[in-house]
Order: sequence, then C-alpha cells, then structure tokens
Amino acid sequence: MIRSLSRSIQVIQAINRHGSLGLTEISRAVDIPYPTAYRIVNTLMDEGLIEREPTRKRYRPTALIQTLSCGFQNHDRLVGIGRPLISAFTQEFHWPLSIVTRVGNKMVVRDSTSTQTTLTFNNYYPGWQVPLLASASGQVYCSFTSRAEQQELINQAYIKQKKLDAVILRDFESGQAQQRIRELGYAAVARTPYSANPGKTSSIAVPLFENQQLLGSLALVYFANSMPLSEAIERYLDPMLEVARQIGRGLEASPVGMTRFDEAAE
Repeated sequence: MIRSLSRSIQVIQAINRHGSLGLTEISRAVDIPYPTAYRIVNTLMDEGLIEREPTRKRYRPTALIQTLSCGFQNHDRLVGIGRPLISAFTQEFHWPLSIVTRVGNKMVVRDSTSTQTTLTFNNYYPGWQVPLLASASGQVYCSFTSRAEQQELINQAYIKQKKLDAVILRDFESGQAQQRIRELGYAAVARTPYSANPGKTSSIAVPLFENQQLLGSLALVYFANSMPLSEAIERYLDPMLEVARQIGRGLEASPVGMTRFDEAAE
C-alpha cells in the first residue's frame, strides 16, 4: 500500500464530507500529523482539486473534484425503486432503513430514511461508509457473494486488519461465518463499535438481489438500549426481508435505464 496516496484520498474524503476544513481539522479528521496534512493540502491545491477560501484559512473542493467520478456507475435505479419501499418501512416501524452497496473494502450508503425519523443519532447520508466485515451490511454481502469475491474481500481485510476485527476476520476466513449467515438469511451486530456513536446502536442486514445477482444490503440501525438484538430480529427481520423482496421484484419489472422517478414522470 502507498501510504501517502491512502492519506491523500482520506483528506479528499474528509473535505468533501464537511464542505470545507482548516488544516488542524484535517489533521484530526484523518489522524495524521499537522505537517503531513500541510503537504497533502498543498499538493491537492497544486493539482486543482481543492482551493483555499478567500477570507479564511479553510480548504474546499473545486469543480475539478468531479473528474474523479468520471466512469462511475451509480445505483440510481436501485435507489429509485427502493426509496418508496424503505420510506414506507420507516413510516410503519419508525427506525431508519438504508440501502448499502460495496465499494472496495467498505460498504457505502446509497440511500437512507434516517432524515425521516427522530429515532437515530446520525443522518446516514449517501456516501456514509462502514467497514466491511465489522458491519452487518458487509457481513451479509460477503456471505452471499461468490467464493472468489469472498476471498478477495478477506484478503483486503487482512491489509487493513485491526485488533478489534481479528476475531471476525478469522471467523470469515474459516468460512463458518458465511455459512451461518447464509443459513439464517441475515447478519446482525450488537452494539456496533465502529459507528459515530460506538456501542450505542445495533444493526440487522439482509441481502438485496436482482434475479440472482447480489447488489448490496438492506440495513436497519436502532438504539441498542431500546431492545435486545434477539427482540429486534423477531420484530423487524420479516418486514425487512419483505422490503428486500419487493425491491428485487421492482428491479426485475423495471427495464434497465428506467427508475420509478422516470415512470412517475410519464
């Protein structure tokens, strides 16, 4: 791994998330020394990807940052079909539901109903990232994907291994975790340690398919103190599985290139 490149990417992501940041804030957000942040910021300015605000010592993205997304295939169709279904779920059960897909060795939120309810500590905006094997959504994805992709994801996890994930990693390396999750049809993590509020939320996730193709996961996040994980599974697993099935049927019925937004316009 090229450490300087990895740090530069993290700096770009931090600035994008917040809109603009000062050097001290960048240093803290990415957990790098101030001199390193200074050098990276100056390099990114030279490349035209960020700029300093005219009236204060803060740095913001430029329009050139959009060139980094050229060629990226979004999940607009998945989001267009899934949004009314996850919204209906939250209206009935109040907890936020998110559509999550894999990007590299992380799971990334594509859409979420966290802004539609007060039962959340954070708004899970599109682009919110969670670790692969430590998250319920990532564990489901890794369990239902092909064996070749599973092995690649496990190899990537080794590169970024942390003590916290060592037990989980061994469980997936042996194949026991994948078998268990496939048999159950879901993954669940109690008192999620990696979230913005470590230990205060738990999560349940089920896979999302179009025909037989795995697209991502459907994830429910709830206050850990509100109920035991077993009770949450008993209450919400079946409704989550039904939402996942409806999304799958909607994708099958909707031609590629057309979303529910397109249909509504017609």
